[in-house]
Amino acid sequence: MKKYLYSYIKYIEENKKKVDSKEMLTKINFFQHERLIHLIVTLFYAMMFLVFLVLISLSYVFIIPAALLLIFLICYIIHYFLLENGIQYLYKLYDEVNISPKKDKKS
Repeated sequence: MKKYLYSYIKYIEENKKKVDSKEMLTKINFFQHERLIHLIVTLFYAMMFLVFLVLISLSYVFIIPAALLLIFLICYIIHYFLLENGIQYLYKLYDEVNISPKKDKKS
């Protein structure tokens, strides 16, 4: 998803004057949905990691699953960070596309 998002951002940057704002809004909505799903998954991994931290106090057997969850959690946080920044940058590009005059209107 990161590769798709950043290739779309590159496409928008190169074709600002040709981009349809409705299509761009649709893509932004898709990316927002993806961001929401990744936020939910990240929160799930964080909660599971906290549960395993508590379980470690009961038995040291839970250290390995907790370590694996921590690795996954860090990866998801990085991925979510990239999605969040990419989508916020798309908001700025959307504003630039809509604010810049597409065609000179003669009255």
